[in-house]
Amino acid sequence: MADAIQIRDLSKVYRNYFTKEDILAVDSLNLDINEGEIFGFLGPNGAGKTTTIKMLLGLIFPTSGKATVLGKPAGDIEVKRRISYLPESPYFYEYMSGMEALVFYARLFGMSRAESEKKADKLLAQVGLAQAKSKSLREYSKGMLQRIGIAQALVNDPSLLFLDEPTSGLDPIAHMDIRDLIVSLREQGKTVFLSSHQLTDVEMVCDRVSIMVAGKLLKMGSVDELLKGGATEIVARKLSKDALEQLRSIAHNVDEKDSDKVVCLTPDEKSQQAVCIVVESRGEIVSITPQRSTLEDIFIRTVREAEK
Repeated sequence: MADAIQIRDLSKVYRNYFTKEDILAVDSLNLDINEGEIFGFLGPNGAGKTTTIKMLLGLIFPTSGKATVLGKPAGDIEVKRRISYLPESPYFYEYMSGMEALVFYARLFGMSRAESEKKADKLLAQVGLAQAKSKSLREYSKGMLQRIGIAQALVNDPSLLFLDEPTSGLDPIAHMDIRDLIVSLREQGKTVFLSSHQLTDVEMVCDRVSIMVAGKLLKMGSVDELLKGGATEIVARKLSKDALEQLRSIAHNVDEKDSDKVVCLTPDEKSQQAVCIVVESRGEIVSITPQRSTLEDIFIRTVREAEK
């Protein structure tokens, strides 16, 4: 499978003109995104996600390293005709109707009036706004604006879409509709580069994900691979202080429920060791319960470990 995006040792340093210090926003990033996949690009605020996207779009230049998009250097003018970007807070001319807005963007891509109107009708139907095409955008709800944003991002029939928080702040129905729409883009053979804090959505729709913290790529893999390493909840009684300290050294979390009972959440690969610690300290095992990891668990664990 060909790479839609290839990133090699990409770094970006900003200069703080007040403190005269350099800020490393992206640190030697290496990443490959396959054609036809939905790729989740995750990280806390300030991780370097937006900076990376801007470099891939050619809006800013890297300090070092390189990136190719659809086989050409990032920022290549021909590539820009084949990609699209939906920012977290897109801006529209609110006095326009949904139809007028899409015709306007289609005309910017050099389409004739007739082609533009035909394209706009098709996209409005695709995103579920056919009945609202004559309404002004100021009358649209946030969910409707997100839909028109995705329609605008599809005007040029892109091979690669960059979506930044496309489901943020939506009601449950609009949330589900946008999520389904993103999946439909993959079914059309398009590549989606998805940056989002909605980790449940990412887990449901993405083929692979990466997690960045402080400019560094810390985890990457398929959703199934990342969730494979689950955790086991062990409830025990009558543990010595030494046993508690040993458990804390290998567990994700150790919670002393009361003076006699302890709940310990350990990685699956450490669960046998945790049981041995309890038994050897003459403690009592109350229960052992496998826990399914979620992407949120993996994300929080990765970020917290990086902050230690």
